[in-house]
Amino acid sequence: MAAITITREDDGRHGRYVARVAGIDAEAELTFTHRGPGLISADHTGAPEALKGTGAAAALVEHLIAEARATPFRIIPYCPFVRARYLKHPEWQDVMTVAPGEMPE
Repeated sequence: MAAITITREDDGRHGRYVARVAGIDAEAELTFTHRGPGLISADHTGAPEALKGTGAAAALVEHLIAEARATPFRIIPYCPFVRARYLKHPEWQDVMTVAPGEMPE
């Protein structure tokens, strides 16, 4: 599997994690919004067709979880892809604002 590189862009209000896969001229992203001290919302995850099946989108969510634990901050999982991954990883509940399967308000 090709190496995935993830970077973070953040203007203090909104931001995104960007995944690039070695040898593919495309990028996947996970966008977020700062919602207050120690709180962000995961808003949208998207990957172009060129990155389908590479694991780039899943890597973005895993990176978000790792940063949430290290920084720390909590995540409002608005993004359907983030919620779907969370259902498979209920151990992420420590950084989420809702239980697996629950919809955030």
